[in-house]
Amino acid sequence: MPTKPHILVIGSSNTDLVVKVPRLPAPGETVLGGDFASVAGGKGANQAVAAARAGAAVTFVARVGDDAFGRLSLEGLRKEGIHVDYVVTDRQHPSGVALILVAPDGQNSIAVAPGANAHLTPADVHHAAAAFRSARLVVIQLEIPMPAVQSALELAAHHRVPVLLNPAPARPIPTDWFRHITFLVPNAKEAGALTGIEVTDPDTAIRAAARLRHKGVAHVIVTLGDQGVVLDAPRLHKHLPAHRVHAVDTTAAGDVFCGALAVAWTEGRPLLEAVHFAQAAAAISVTRFGAQRSAPTRAEIERFLHEHPPASAHSVPRQQA
Repeated sequence: MPTKPHILVIGSSNTDLVVKVPRLPAPGETVLGGDFASVAGGKGANQAVAAARAGAAVTFVARVGDDAFGRLSLEGLRKEGIHVDYVVTDRQHPSGVALILVAPDGQNSIAVAPGANAHLTPADVHHAAAAFRSARLVVIQLEIPMPAVQSALELAAHHRVPVLLNPAPARPIPTDWFRHITFLVPNAKEAGALTGIEVTDPDTAIRAAARLRHKGVAHVIVTLGDQGVVLDAPRLHKHLPAHRVHAVDTTAAGDVFCGALAVAWTEGRPLLEAVHFAQAAAAISVTRFGAQRSAPTRAEIERFLHEHPPASAHSVPRQQA
């Protein structure tokens, strides 16, 4: 059996406290909900789990609190086969927590108390230097301090390891970062925040992707939920329609997409095929409740693709930035 590709994920680990509600409340409104669940989450941990289940050997760099939430998070990651020696137990700050409301159509509203995640340091990242040397891809998000992200980009560049950056939550990115990013994977809101273009559909996503490519990113993949994905890469400009599924919770769909994309690309699949693989994983995830628990296994992804072949990707004209 081929050796699993090694993916290094640097990011956040949270516990998600989830309430199902009949609809998302308006400001100042109280809505009585239904079921409550406490589930493992955090964008970094979600992407690590998604990549591990999709078939990669995963190392995770993060901070958790010295509390029940932190211990449960580490236990869950170990059960997934994820290497957690570089996860720091922070004895001064609590583990991160996310409060999530989920409506019947799967849409959600999320507030995060980052806790220990907000104290991941450049030193924590440099402590994992050996993992950079063996990684095929480094995956990063923005639920951790920007100096830690900066250090990760610098180490990846030093060791000539490609980087996938999921710029979530949306925040300004230093201009000199873009040239170090191999794959930039924003959703519509994040693409809009990075470009000043209001992204509402594939056409506006195409414009935003072109602007991001102009900044120096090698490959831009804008996820648009049920409107699919826009891909802008060298000699590859496509709109890929979404799979039609019944969504019950979209909380970690973008994280599952990133984790699965990382696996498929590091295995050597052509980029378009890798995006199809990631779309299938994300489509499965939205049919399930919860964040990490929604990530599908490799067998589930391959079975889904066999039963639901990807729709034809539409070529789009190369946009001027």
